[in-house]
Amino acid sequence: MPEILEVEAARKVLDARAIDREIAKVHAPDTWFLKRGTTAAALRHALVGNAFTAARRRGKQIVLDTRDPDVRIGVHLGMSGRVLVDDEEAGDPLVYASNRRMPRWHRFGVRFADGGDFMVRDPRRLGAVELDPDESRLGPDAMTLSLAELDRALDLRTAPVKAVLMDQHRVAGLGNLLTDEVLWRAGIDPARSASTVDTDERRVLHKAIRTTLRTLDRRGGSHTGDMPRTLDRPCPRDGSMLRRGKVGGRTTYWCPRHQH
Repeated sequence: MPEILEVEAARKVLDARAIDREIAKVHAPDTWFLKRGTTAAALRHALVGNAFTAARRRGKQIVLDTRDPDVRIGVHLGMSGRVLVDDEEAGDPLVYASNRRMPRWHRFGVRFADGGDFMVRDPRRLGAVELDPDESRLGPDAMTLSLAELDRALDLRTAPVKAVLMDQHRVAGLGNLLTDEVLWRAGIDPARSASTVDTDERRVLHKAIRTTLRTLDRRGGSHTGDMPRTLDRPCPRDGSMLRRGKVGGRTTYWCPRHQH
């Protein structure tokens, strides 16, 4: 599924290929995909004759600014979303989703006046598009997260540290794969109460977040981590057999020896 690295790749495609092109037509056939009161008619009114001026991202949310300062489009890729602009695409790495280009999976898009187009393809239909998204509902972006922001996210939280890191209101952008990898690298048990992570451990955790995002981005995505997500391979760090369970309602892998 797309996590912050895949969403950033999609944002880069939009920023490179979809900016300053006049919009001639809006494709919004799926009302389920339109969220928070957004309608196809409202999108057509807002976008036809308009143009995108920037593609921004906060966590897993892409925000497309337009020439009209009162119009912004929020795009969320959900579990299997992918952005297509003309002949270039990015988003979900399609490790677990279909690679077929099926027009019925095009949930939203625009046709540019120059003949090209931008589409959001989502086989599982779990993404979303909305007008004027509320960006304040998201926490600080994981790629630029400061130690002070991490402290605020963890302070006084009795929930498992994994659940807190995946709470998009606390830290925006970390999903299941990245969070397991980060905690494995930091040596922290994902089920520990967030408030019990001490000052030294928070520094290690902060460094692990930054290192993990930078390293996996170079490798090609969130699915390229070092920790195996399987029970038949030992921990690469200490040779212990990994464990699997539910933490914060999500399937979680961890090493019982060095994560504590």
